[in-house]
Amino acid sequence: MSYSNNSEENLSFGQAIEALEDGQRVARSGWNGKGMWLRLVKTGSYDVACGCVYPNGTHEEAQDVISLSPWIGMKTADSKFLPWLASQSDMLAKDWCVVSG
Repeated sequence: MSYSNNSEENLSFGQAIEALEDGQRVARSGWNGKGMWLRLVKTGSYDVACGCVYPNGTHEEAQDVISLSPWIGMKTADSKFLPWLASQSDMLAKDWCVVSG
């Protein structure tokens, strides 16, 4: 079973990843009351001189630019946004859902 825009809850981890790739926010069902969710952060460019991050192709005149790879970020319960790593239980869970907003 693969992810579709019609299935928004009880997703597997693989389906949650597909939803992230589709631009959706996802969460485990137990996270929703805490306002936590995941989002795929797309590629970009990092300007070393100013410490600025830009979308790809928007800051080509900079001299010292590093390419950024995509990563999964988490909005935490205390309203921070940081890199996220899946645990074994996250990967095996079937309680992932798409979060609107």
